[in-house]
Amino acid sequence: MTSSTKPDRVRPSATTIRSQLMLELAAGLVAASDQPLRQARVLLREQGTSSWPVCLFASSTYEGLDAVVDGSATIAMLNPSAALTLAYRGTGSYAAPQPVRAVGVIPAADALAFAVAERTGVMRFEEIGERRLPLRVLVRGQRDHAVHQSIEHAMVAAGFSLQAFQAWGGTFRYDGLRPPAPGGRAFELLAEGAIGAIFDEAAERWLPAAFDAGMRVLPLADETLVRLESRGYRRRTLSGGVATVDFSGFALFVRADAPDALVAHICSALDARKSLIPWEGDGPLPVERLCCDAPDTPLDVPLHPAAARVWSELGYLPAKSEP
Repeated sequence: MTSSTKPDRVRPSATTIRSQLMLELAAGLVAASDQPLRQARVLLREQGTSSWPVCLFASSTYEGLDAVVDGSATIAMLNPSAALTLAYRGTGSYAAPQPVRAVGVIPAADALAFAVAERTGVMRFEEIGERRLPLRVLVRGQRDHAVHQSIEHAMVAAGFSLQAFQAWGGTFRYDGLRPPAPGGRAFELLAEGAIGAIFDEAAERWLPAAFDAGMRVLPLADETLVRLESRGYRRRTLSGGVATVDFSGFALFVRADAPDALVAHICSALDARKSLIPWEGDGPLPVERLCCDAPDTPLDVPLHPAAARVWSELGYLPAKSEP
């Protein structure tokens, strides 16, 4: 071979061309801000076969968890990471431990905030139950969002249930698919007196506007947080020292009995494509952090053995940490 001669490029198969075209098309569609269809469910199979054995579900709700547990999805995501911990432990809304294992946790620092109008006079979250306050609370309009269960679990830990709250006149107003925005509908309702509180996650994004609107954030008592921690939640401190519930991390997970080879391919694909995967920070997805427990990557569910092996081989996880 002369210096001017180049080896033939390995050409992709027709199957690869067709599938990769559609996957890249899907990536372009979900990235477009002017169209609403942004959640993906991807099916994979061998060419010439009739079944679709692998399903990649880009869900952030309990729907994805149920799909992985019942085998209709291979891998899914759940936010906050604590929600996967509850399922793994069989606490919160689960009567028994669920057969799930982590692949990793995508970094995302977040917290749940319970903000009330100063006119309510409420200073602590536990007062809502102690005083049987008929608060009118704005919550996320997406009914299957994990924030709703986290709010209910916080209520129970504080000594009262959602049913009791509603029985004494408290109400939830479901409005909006995103956290409150400055100058948005949530703060219009607050100014009109239609609501007296906002309970939502993504706290640091909307709390500055809440403070400007004359709201205060209710701290959770240590006893309440200890009860939540016993179920699988973590506590987090907001700016100003207010203790609340952590809502960090997008947990990637599979069934405990997911095939080792498939999980290994998933991990290798994440590492190989990290420069193309968006996340809340700058630059490529920091795959080396997915397997390391940290405040923005809370990892309280064991890694699938194949995931632990791949992360170790790549130098992201010390071998001694492999389960």
